[in-house]
Amino acid sequence: MSDESSTTDLPRGLRLRPAGPDDVDAVVALVQRAYRGDASRAGWTTEADLLDGQRTDADAVGELVGEPRSAVLLLVGEDDAPVACCHVAARLRAEGMAGDDVVGYLGMLAVDPARQGDGTGRALLAAASRHAAQDLDARVLEMTVIAQRTELIGWYERQGWERTGERRPFPYGDERFGRPRRDDLEFVVLAREAAEV
Repeated sequence: MSDESSTTDLPRGLRLRPAGPDDVDAVVALVQRAYRGDASRAGWTTEADLLDGQRTDADAVGELVGEPRSAVLLLVGEDDAPVACCHVAARLRAEGMAGDDVVGYLGMLAVDPARQGDGTGRALLAAASRHAAQDLDARVLEMTVIAQRTELIGWYERQGWERTGERRPFPYGDERFGRPRRDDLEFVVLAREAAEV
């Protein structure tokens, strides 16, 4: 990862670094705290009204940490504990799609509910975009967001992301992603240019 200790455009007291195997449990706890259960209701990114159960687990995060051409990026405080994370990976575009062969995929963006609204998420998005451009040679980043999360989609749009018009099915029956509380969940695909800043 280029410039892993960069503090450019980061909220005061935070530092960017890649996650390692020793960070897996802390990442799982952070993601769960940001999205599920009562703790997630302290922030605005909660999915607790849409899904029960886990958002991810140690096996899944461990795979992401060890995946080639992939990084789980952390914003950590002075105690080196993560306050925000996201996963960025290089993916090949589907056959027949226009554009470059490599697209960066961004997922698992989570900010501790106590830090939501202070610029931490925005700073991590910018760092992930730089990482995709500089380290993965991606010119485009994509992500999926649950379609019913209109407030979150609106936030991403204010950060320069655009809806592609593509929708993808929610993985019903796969409890690794939680237990849906409704039967109409699906993902929208958002994209933006990766930035070499």
